[in-house]
Amino acid sequence: MMIIFENIQLSLVSASALALLISLFISFLLIKTNTNFKFGSQDQKRLTSLNIIPLGGVAMALSFFIAVRFLGEAESNFIYISFFALAIAFMGVIDDLVNLNWKIKIILQFLFVAIPVIYLNIYINIENIIKIELNNYLNLFFTVFWVILLMNSINFTDNMDGFASLNTSFIAFALGVISFFFEQNYLADISFILGFSIIGFLILNFPPAKIYMGDSGSLFIGFVLGFISILFNWNPLNESLIYNSFTPVLLFFTIPLLDFLTVFTYRIKNNISPTTGGTDHISHRLLNKGYSVKRILIIFTGINLLVFFLLSLSIFLNEYSFIVFFIYITFISYLFFKFSKMQILE
Repeated sequence: MMIIFENIQLSLVSASALALLISLFISFLLIKTNTNFKFGSQDQKRLTSLNIIPLGGVAMALSFFIAVRFLGEAESNFIYISFFALAIAFMGVIDDLVNLNWKIKIILQFLFVAIPVIYLNIYINIENIIKIELNNYLNLFFTVFWVILLMNSINFTDNMDGFASLNTSFIAFALGVISFFFEQNYLADISFILGFSIIGFLILNFPPAKIYMGDSGSLFIGFVLGFISILFNWNPLNESLIYNSFTPVLLFFTIPLLDFLTVFTYRIKNNISPTTGGTDHISHRLLNKGYSVKRILIIFTGINLLVFFLLSLSIFLNEYSFIVFFIYITFISYLFFKFSKMQILE
């Protein structure tokens, strides 16, 4: 039986369709078999009191790895990374069911990210960007911090129907397009498969949601996207330009990081634990101003498209990359201050 499966190889289109269908099917089964899910703890403030099952990550993780396996033989690096991605998803399932202590979650996240980074010696070369030499120690530390930050930033955006799944699917598809442009085809395939796995879940997560992503989904997606951003060669021509080395990575994760910074700043100022659930996210602030959930999703789709447009300009008009980066920083700073001044949803 295993030999038969090993000999089956699908095209990217077929594998993408398979990922979508499996994700949709498993999400549907989870909804039908868990009609009255109970959270392990009710001590956190939530936007809704509905007991909707938050195990969408199980559907996305399984569909992703099945589709990738049928797509063809994975590179050895990604096989190793995949093992720890599954471990992250499993940890997320446990957290969704029993609410792990935040210290335990951070320790496990650090281990699951640091081991593949150090063992495979893959990293963002921040030392080259800032022109210092520390024998890769700063590179490794920054890379581990970067992936953990992305995982938890995406986890932060899982606070409203369709919000996290719409944003992360856009990120995956954008990574796929840019990967094809730079002829890094395997990473492009992986990105598209991940995107369609998220879309299969999004169909049932779109407002009004019937299933939530949960930590199992947000941490898994953040982990995979984080390592794709590391494995991707943002500087194929080996040019000593900041935008080729780091700026594109930052641009893709604008909304998760923007939400994270807005919430983190607010909670630190008000002596609130950053690790607890709450209704102080940027999506909740827009709800408080009277916007509907679907209109908020449209707003952030527009922001994603603008960010992708700026990224494209930085690639095709590299002689003006500094100007593009300045426009981006100005735009994001404006959004940060605008969202920070909005009243939170009580």
